[in-house]
Amino acid sequence: MTASRRDGAEPGLPSVSPVAPPLRGRPWISQDWLDVVFVHWRVDVSAVAPLLPAGAYPDTMAPDGTDDGATTWVGLIGFRFTDTRFPPLGRLGRAGSVGDFVEVNVRVYTRDDHGRRGVAFLSLDAGKLLPTVGARVATGLPYWWAHAAVRKVDDRVGYAMRRHGTHLRSTFDVRVGPAVDEPTPLETFLTARWGMHVRRAGATRYWPNEHGSWPLHRASLVTLRDDLVAAAGLPFGLTELEPDSVLYSPGVTTRFGRGR
Repeated sequence: MTASRRDGAEPGLPSVSPVAPPLRGRPWISQDWLDVVFVHWRVDVSAVAPLLPAGAYPDTMAPDGTDDGATTWVGLIGFRFTDTRFPPLGRLGRAGSVGDFVEVNVRVYTRDDHGRRGVAFLSLDAGKLLPTVGARVATGLPYWWAHAAVRKVDDRVGYAMRRHGTHLRSTFDVRVGPAVDEPTPLETFLTARWGMHVRRAGATRYWPNEHGSWPLHRASLVTLRDDLVAAAGLPFGLTELEPDSVLYSPGVTTRFGRGR
């Protein structure tokens, strides 16, 4: 495939939109994602394709916003979960309880034969045990319990985590820059993902989500040391390279629909 469209879409595949399609039916969970740091590297599709659930394929876009059919992306993402709610049951515990924690995840970008674009999570390290176990059982996502923390001082935001029972660590620190008035096609591609492909009970399901358009800032990497990307099966040494994209967002409120 050698398309040259600026939206990164191939014939029959919807373009990446910064606006979420509305969920069908009542959301089953709602969460605030805050102080989100996106660090990305470009990789060849051959490095990602074997890691995806059946029926999902690498979604592709070159750095200039065109689709060369060979370039996909790996994201190392840190953020804070707060105010987890299960409509119509309400909030999961009181402030600072099980619904509030720090997460660091490794994700790649997917499409399927139904024209749905999303992400696949290769690992998710969360700073509280109960939501880690609950999410792993309920969704089949590869959650791990970790010691995880965030630090925010002036224009810098940093995440640090260590997976319990292992040597695996990840620490990264960024300096937040100017707000993005108009995201590039690539910045939209890397952030505006309205679902995830998850393998569960022998089938690949698509879990849709919706939230407002990301308020983005460009950012610069100050420090990074990471074991998670290589541990997920991606090329060793990738995170020792300069990232191809670093972004920050103060956050959004996200709602998930049921997998189908």
